[in-house]
Amino acid sequence: MDAKPLRLGIVGGNRGGRFKTTIEALSHLVRLSAICDLREDTVRLWQAEYPGLTGYTDYDRLLEDPDVDAVLLASPMLLHARQAVRALQAGKHVLSEVTAAHTIEDAWELVETVESTGLTYMMSENYCFERASMTVQRMAEAGAFGEITYLEGGYIHDLRHTVHTEDGSLTWRGELHRDYDGLNYPTHSIGPLAKWLWLGREGGDRLASLSAFTSNSRALQHYFRDKFGAGHPAAQDGYWKQGDSAVAHLTTEAGVIIALRVDWTSPRPHNMHSYSLQGTRGAYASRRHDDEEDLVWLDGRSPMRTPPWGGAPEGVWEPLGSYAAEFDPPAWVRLDREAAESGRAGHGGSNHLALEEFALAVRDRRPPLIDVYDAVEWSAIFPLSVQSRARGGEPVAMPDFRKFRKHKKPTRRP
Repeated sequence: MDAKPLRLGIVGGNRGGRFKTTIEALSHLVRLSAICDLREDTVRLWQAEYPGLTGYTDYDRLLEDPDVDAVLLASPMLLHARQAVRALQAGKHVLSEVTAAHTIEDAWELVETVESTGLTYMMSENYCFERASMTVQRMAEAGAFGEITYLEGGYIHDLRHTVHTEDGSLTWRGELHRDYDGLNYPTHSIGPLAKWLWLGREGGDRLASLSAFTSNSRALQHYFRDKFGAGHPAAQDGYWKQGDSAVAHLTTEAGVIIALRVDWTSPRPHNMHSYSLQGTRGAYASRRHDDEEDLVWLDGRSPMRTPPWGGAPEGVWEPLGSYAAEFDPPAWVRLDREAAESGRAGHGGSNHLALEEFALAVRDRRPPLIDVYDAVEWSAIFPLSVQSRARGGEPVAMPDFRKFRKHKKPTRRP
């Protein structure tokens, strides 16, 4: 087993900056080897912070670097699939920010390239590594909720300020919202839910079909009018293809219903955790903001009370933390214990656990917890939702990206 740290090249200096403290905390597993960004000034800032760091403004030159074992793709979303394929073909392992691909054709090519090269590919869907997400997963695996019948997931985050530069021109997020109409950022919504269902495991369930709908597009039009004036093109009717809120209703082969929502342009406080689970023996409801708690109810374990108006006893929600002693994820217990040394990184430690998982998967030559099949299936919700939306919400089938896979994940634990 190779004990040397994985030599990592970061692609995308601005977004990649959120991994700095994580890389430093995981120095026994990962070493920052290179930075690549189109902007020379961004590269120089990284080199000033990390003397001796190799810098590139040309992605092809980074891929030729023999001192880079793996790349972390923190570049604009629509570049991820093509950059991942090129990196794998160049002999580099890949950790990609979300989403993995935005077309079905790119998704298939990504799967085929991972299979043909035998290299490690992982999508860094950090919401799967959030403490609450991992706790609910452990409860689901233990059967605490019984058979899961319904799930909800939402990414609701006001990011209007990120769709433009100071002069009013569009960033990649703005171009994404202008040019596509569907669930354009689905993996934060579906990722934890897929883990709770153990989707994609050998002999397990899989996504079967989806129908997508979007609201009217209003928020960005009003935002640009107020910020840049009524004459700005983005303030005109019909400029934005994407509606403010996009929803999709998915079904699995086993008949589970999943409702997803993506909205990152409507004005409202951030709702980072927006999830719900219903099973035959219990339920879970995430908090709506930081001043609330995640809630669970388990049949036969949670308390009951008689309503003020009388009648049959009703269930009482409990804080998710009430079950920490039994279901708290060991990885988070370890992070708590080693917080002073580990330098807990962005999103409360989820980036730390994601990068650690990638490095260990490469080192141990095993599939990562979020492999290429998970990545393309969750990401495919975007192009499939665009298809469904264009057909008035007509259901579209989810491709079976796993039908030719060589490395199979374990079956679900009893």
